Parts: sequence; structure tokens; C-alpha cells
Amino acid sequence: MYSEGAGDREGGYPEPFSIRTSPRRESILAVQRAALAAVEPGAAVRRHFRLEDGRLSACGQVVDLAAVDRIWVIAAGKAAPAMAAAAVDLVGDRLAGGLVVTKAGEAGRAPGAGPLDILEAGHPIPDERGVRAARRLADLLSGLSARDLVLVLMSGGASALTTLPAPGLSLADLQATTSLLLACGATIVELNTLRKHLCLLKGGDLARRAAPARVLAMILSDVVGDPLDVIASGPTAPDTTTFADAWAVGERYGLETRLPGPVRRYLEAGLAGHLADTPKPGDPFFSGVQNCIVGSNRLAAESAVAAASAAGLHSLLLSTFVEGEARQVGRVAAALARELVSADRPARRPACLVWGGETTVTLTGQGKGGRNQELALAAAVAMEGLPGVLLVALATDGTDGPTGAAGAAATGDTVARARALGLEPAAYLHDNNSYPFFESLGDLLMTGPTGTNVNDLLLLFAWP
Repeated sequence: MYSEGAGDREGGYPEPFSIRTSPRRESILAVQRAALAAVEPGAAVRRHFRLEDGRLSACGQVVDLAAVDRIWVIAAGKAAPAMAAAAVDLVGDRLAGGLVVTKAGEAGRAPGAGPLDILEAGHPIPDERGVRAARRLADLLSGLSARDLVLVLMSGGASALTTLPAPGLSLADLQATTSLLLACGATIVELNTLRKHLCLLKGGDLARRAAPARVLAMILSDVVGDPLDVIASGPTAPDTTTFADAWAVGERYGLETRLPGPVRRYLEAGLAGHLADTPKPGDPFFSGVQNCIVGSNRLAAESAVAAASAAGLHSLLLSTFVEGEARQVGRVAAALARELVSADRPARRPACLVWGGETTVTLTGQGKGGRNQELALAAAVAMEGLPGVLLVALATDGTDGPTGAAGAAATGDTVARARALGLEPAAYLHDNNSYPFFESLGDLLMTGPTGTNVNDLLLLFAWP
């Protein structure tokens, strides 16, 4: 995950100063490595997918391949290359074809994808490459029969990477809508509620287009609670939201007059019943669809706890449902750190508290950063002067917001070190400017893209 020291090793990355100089460095890194290894996408697929004696088993379902003429593999998301490579390896010469769509710069992670075409697209703001990829997917799904089997491998990021605007909408309309929601601090649930009603292939539409073919979907979850209709905007799951829910998201953030005109008119037409809503539970074509979660934030968090325990730390998994404004969650983390130091609660030191989820940032400043960096900065301010604590805020995909960092590390002396350099932490926090703050301190988490994506992890270490 990190290089030895300051990135002098080929392909390596510098460790944060607070970790590199810690006498407990190896224990800290072991916990992080274990969390990411547990959700390595290829391994996740192999754990749930078997092909033996002409029978394919996946997530408790068995398909007799005597009834299958062709097997197709469709993979989309940040983890798509590794997931696709695992599926191709398992299917072998039964593969008829397919497509892989991943984030720009990630295609090189799919050397084992064999005959599958690998496309790159923009994220989190969709681009024309994503539109072309979505059209390719739609074309691939047309004309399938009941003797076709489609293996769908979905991971976080797939929603932006496969963007096919609904009739009457343009890519620019969806780009503007996405940017507005991100700036408002909308959650992924809210963002994907709108996407499902403005974009094709989402909200069960992929499964509808594949019918009557059988669909086995293996999903790496990047959404708190693992709701199937939200992850990647639920392309193979019945949609539980409506046009009314989509409109309500815009109202919640006061966007009714700021949304692009075509988007507003499209939602109004849906509200009036002039447009068909997304496929719902009970639609008959879902009888041929099996959805399976193969990796999640909970799995990563549980593995972090196990590794911390093996390293001699008293470890607790507090929650994998953490959401909310990043700076507020950072203050809660700091409060827990103070409880550890003052009373050895909720665990006796040496301790490691683990929790996961995904926070949001409401942009009010002009700075550069990400949700985990902002969380760590808020925690650092609230932990000022606290001895023997280290907080690690990590995006498991290696990308925190529009930066090249995965997050940041903070300790009780972060504020003092910053002020010694002439930096005022509160001013950086006020301006949403956490990236240059931690860059100056050498405390950014620079993992590079990890090839997986299961939300964020917060690791709080405390020693006597």
C-alpha cells in the first residue's frame, strides 16, 4: 500500500509523516493493508463464483450450462478490470464476449480480461466517453435470448462511467446536474435517485434490456448499507424510488430553478405521469435476475479489526453506517479519541476503533480537498494537544474527492506542527482547503488507485 519511506521505490508512494515516524508504524500499516486486501475485487468474485462439471454456481444460485448457449461478461466501475479478469478466467472458452468500462487511467489493471474490450470514461462528472460506453452496452444487450447468460460485475463509479441520457436530455444537462448536487453535499443515495430518472441503463433498465436472458450480477458495494437499487444506480435491481423522489432531492437543496431547463421539464413530465417510471419490484423480467453483494465496507472494516487484534490492539468495530458532514464526523472522532485517552473507553489502550461509511462536504470555500481530508482536518483541530492518538481517514479506492490523495492522517500534534509552519488550521478548514494543509505537513495518504471501492474507513489508534 505504501513505499518504504518517501516514495524512493519504483511505483511507491510516500507514507504520511505521522505514520512513518510512529514507533507503531508496522501495526498501523498492517491494519490498512488487511482492510484493502479483504475487498480485492478479483478475490471477491472468486469467493462467490464457481464453474464445475458444467454447472455454474454464484451466490447460492446454480445454473446448468447445458441450457446456456452464450455467456457474456459486462463489468463497470472502478473495480471493473479486476472483477472482469476473474470472471474471464473462470468462464474460459465459454465466453462469447462482453465489455469493461472503468475510470480513466485504470484500463491497465485488466491484463487478464482477454477478449473483452476495455473502455475508459470520466468520473465523477460523466463525459462523452461514458456515453459511448453506455451505447455499446445497450447494443450488446439487444437481441439476447433465454439461452444467453449475462454476468454483470458492478462496482462504485459505474453510474457516472456509463451515462446514457434519457430522450430529450444531453450530456451537458447531466454534467451540470451532477456538479450542482456534488457542490451541495448531496449523498450518493440522493445523487443516484436523480441519475436513475434521467439516465438509461440505471434503475433496473439494464436487466430489462437483457431479458429474456438470465442475469447474474456480482456487486462490490460502495454505498452505506449495501442497497442494491443504489449501488451503481441499481442497473440490475428493481428501483424503489420514483420521479417524485427525484424531484424532492432537487427541492431539498433548493435546485428547482437551478437545474438545467431540460432536466426540470423532464422531471415535471415524470411527475405528471407522462413518462414511464423505472422498473419496480414485481416486474416479471426480474425473475431471471440474481443480485449478489461480493464485497462491502463491512468486510473491509471487519478485516481491519481482526488485523488490529492480531497486532495486540484492543479493537472495536463501531459502525459501518457513518454518514453526514465530514467536519462534524471528524469532531465526533476527536471526542472518541479524548474518551480513549481520559478513560480507556470504549476500549482499553492500546486500542484501535474502526468505523466505515461515507461522509459528504458542503462546499462553502474555494479550496482543494476531499471528504476524508476535511474530516481529518476537523479531527486534528479538535484533538489538539492530545497525546498518543492517530487518526487515519481513508477512501478505499485511493481517490478522495478531486485529488490524488486517498485521505489524510492526523494526531494530537498536527495543529502545533502546522502553526510552526505558519499554517492556521481553522482557516484551511473554513476554505475547504484540506489538501494543501496536509500536503505541507507530509500527512496525505498517497496510495494511488487501489483497484477497489467500498466507501471510506476511519481508523483511530490510541496508545498509553
